[in-house]
Amino acid sequence: MVKAVLDQVISRNPGEVEFHQAVQEVLESVAPVLEKHPEYKEAKILERVVEPERQIMFRVPWTDDRGQVHVNRGFRVEFNSAIGPYKGGLRFHPSVYLGIIKFLGFEQTFKNSLTTLAMGGGKGGSDFDPKGKSDMEVMRFCQSFMAELFRHIGADTDVPAGDIGVGGREIGYLFGMYKKLRNEFTGVLTGKGLDWGGSLVRTEATGYGLIYFLLEMLKDMGKSIKGSTVVSSGSGNVSIYAVQKCQELGAKVVAMSDSDGYIYDKEGIDLKVVKQLKEIERKRIKEYLKHRPDAKYEEGCNGIWNVKCDIALPNATQNEIDEKAAKKLIENGVFAVAEGANMPSTPEAIKVFLKNKIGFGPAKAANAGGVATSGLEMAQNSQRLSWSFEETDKYLERIMKTIYAQSKRASEEYGQPGNLVVGANIAGFEKVAKAMYQQGLV
Repeated sequence: MVKAVLDQVISRNPGEVEFHQAVQEVLESVAPVLEKHPEYKEAKILERVVEPERQIMFRVPWTDDRGQVHVNRGFRVEFNSAIGPYKGGLRFHPSVYLGIIKFLGFEQTFKNSLTTLAMGGGKGGSDFDPKGKSDMEVMRFCQSFMAELFRHIGADTDVPAGDIGVGGREIGYLFGMYKKLRNEFTGVLTGKGLDWGGSLVRTEATGYGLIYFLLEMLKDMGKSIKGSTVVSSGSGNVSIYAVQKCQELGAKVVAMSDSDGYIYDKEGIDLKVVKQLKEIERKRIKEYLKHRPDAKYEEGCNGIWNVKCDIALPNATQNEIDEKAAKKLIENGVFAVAEGANMPSTPEAIKVFLKNKIGFGPAKAANAGGVATSGLEMAQNSQRLSWSFEETDKYLERIMKTIYAQSKRASEEYGQPGNLVVGANIAGFEKVAKAMYQQGLV
């Protein structure tokens, strides 16, 4: 049955390889759930859960600072609303196409389910590249993008957030246009400014949450993060705040990257320098050497996995660790891998990690801290309240511990103890499938 559904997905969605990969991983994991619940087979839950409830594509015309007109594509895939309003980020990057958005929306459905919060799954974005654009160009693009998107979203319908290429600046422009068009101030977007409905910890959430999940995994392995050598790919919010939390807990982080290459600092990454370069100056990671001349820079971001480490944190993008990189990490002594990016390890790499008994925290579970805190922002918006940093951080830590516990329980219940990939997929799927079944054929 699983093969028939997967074949149908591939046939209906030609060329969308990321989507195929995400669906295959989940379907292979949840087959035992269908055996336990034959009513789900009858209700065609599997066939329905792989099909988005709604796919929206639209053109986004905008003008640059020279008055030239450009046209990009906009997307919003509202994948599943069985347990709550659609929730998931917007990604602005040249690589964006429908297949990427569908893969992300599909993953988001089960990730959101794991958080224990009432959020369905969705994702959106555009092939627009904000890199190198002026603030005014980004504003004009965001306003044009929202001029179409506004009719499809709402605080109780679909609540987008940020993702790659969409930070506080972009969320501000998007929210401002939404407010103007709808003449209402609601919690329709998350990742907002702290003075107008945003939540403390949201910037740090995915990185912090990743480490909270990692700590639970290490505890069961009898390992400690203190004194460990860590490599973290990427240099955006996820990587920066994962590195910050690692350093607070006594780990030494020796390498970070961007899409051009990676830096290696044997004395430990100076995070203040990275934050200055990336969050304020918006420069490339190789500029780090101007501040730390004893560090090394190598072209090619994937070379970072050749760096010897105890813990690897793939925090950049999908499929950045392949089978060869996984084997190299193991050869160099890695004992834990926790995914901060979406689907950063290929299926072949994951098999290598699991076969060699490496502690492996899959993205669906390990990087759910961002959307979890977005859910907390939604709760604060509904109450017209703002929680303290400490209060929100405690909620986040509690959620990440619960996600780990759910994933561990499901892996043991279905006969694959320690396999958190299977555990997270099953735990996320069970809640969604049950809700879909109870709500009937909709």
